[in-house]
Amino acid sequence: MIVEIISVGTEILLGNIVNTNAAYLAEKCAALGLSCYYQDVVGDNEERLLGVIKMALSRADILLLSGGLGPTQDDLTKEAAAKALGRNLYLHEPSKEMIASFFQKRGLEITENNWKQAMMPEGCIVVDNPNGTAPGVIIEDNGKHVVLMPGPPNEMIPMFENAIMPYLNELQPGIIYSQTVKICGVGESKAESMVEDLINAQDNPTIATYAKTGEVHLRVTARAEDEKEAKKLVKPVVKELKGRFGNNIYTTQEDVTLEKAVVDLLLANHLTVSTVESCTGGMLAARLINVSGVSEVFKTGYITYSNKSKHKILGIKKALLEKKGAVSPEVAKEMAKGAALFAKADVAIGITGIAGPEGGSEEKPVGLVYIACSVRGRVDVKEYHFSGNRMKVRESSVSAALSLMRESILAYYSEVTFGEKK
Repeated sequence: MIVEIISVGTEILLGNIVNTNAAYLAEKCAALGLSCYYQDVVGDNEERLLGVIKMALSRADILLLSGGLGPTQDDLTKEAAAKALGRNLYLHEPSKEMIASFFQKRGLEITENNWKQAMMPEGCIVVDNPNGTAPGVIIEDNGKHVVLMPGPPNEMIPMFENAIMPYLNELQPGIIYSQTVKICGVGESKAESMVEDLINAQDNPTIATYAKTGEVHLRVTARAEDEKEAKKLVKPVVKELKGRFGNNIYTTQEDVTLEKAVVDLLLANHLTVSTVESCTGGMLAARLINVSGVSEVFKTGYITYSNKSKHKILGIKKALLEKKGAVSPEVAKEMAKGAALFAKADVAIGITGIAGPEGGSEEKPVGLVYIACSVRGRVDVKEYHFSGNRMKVRESSVSAALSLMRESILAYYSEVTFGEKK
């Protein structure tokens, strides 16, 4: 089936907010085996919104709209959808009661315009919204399925996952099952080349690649009569991917992030960790602290932005800083060693680089980053060249640091296993 994603809101057109809803819905639709050929963004204008809906109805089986379900006069999604399908609006009493309860529980005054959110197209399916006052709507019409969802992601995402996704899955014969293989330490182009033969020969299951910052995700999706049969189809493909990517695969679980995989590795090996950051300014520590249970392994994080702080906090010699410069493999190594020593941590990682846009030179351009990881005295240092703006360089540095930490821990225990460490 063909799906079209329509994002409603003038604030999206003006660039005031980033359209994360469309990216989320597109990824979920791909996992459901739905084909998405068009995405639309339209402002809060009923005439233009009506035109977009009519065009989408002419070329798609399913329309997913987010935004424009609020109480104000410029929230016009229901009105436009109802007009496009020849439906009148009526007051849906259960929705009115839900809205009243929402305000009463919070001690807030209900204004008259809030009842607008309880007006529903005739013959629709009303979808509860426990996270806000705008219910969702599903309209079925001559084989078409028009789904209206609130715009705020904290309302739209749980509504989609709890109600809309099961509904969409029921529209297709059989079931869709997906498993994601998450890879670090391998670039997007290389990862794709390593599975190009599988992609070219794919039928059921299929393989789709998704590039993330510092990661590549491979989603294996199969359609079958039941979940057991679908899992049976996916299993040999995942096994083949494990054989090709080896230790670069950090998880095959959808809810496991790279930072969680690193923390789990630290916990499994009873290792403590400390971070020392220059250009990333604490972003690595923040990623690690996102993980529940990290307090068992995380000792401390240092931000040594200036040469003075590198010398004073970590004991890096002034002569080394002057001779090699703060952005150098030698200083990165000493940062990691110093953090391990002063924090008494088993694992320590140091990041130093030039995030830009100023500060680069021909010898040391913007985007040059050195990352070092110490695991019980064994130190790895890597040089990276990242592109993009200041934030992109910093984010890429953090992802690379997590990947290097994982790689270094695995390498340390590999050496222990083969008798190279005592």
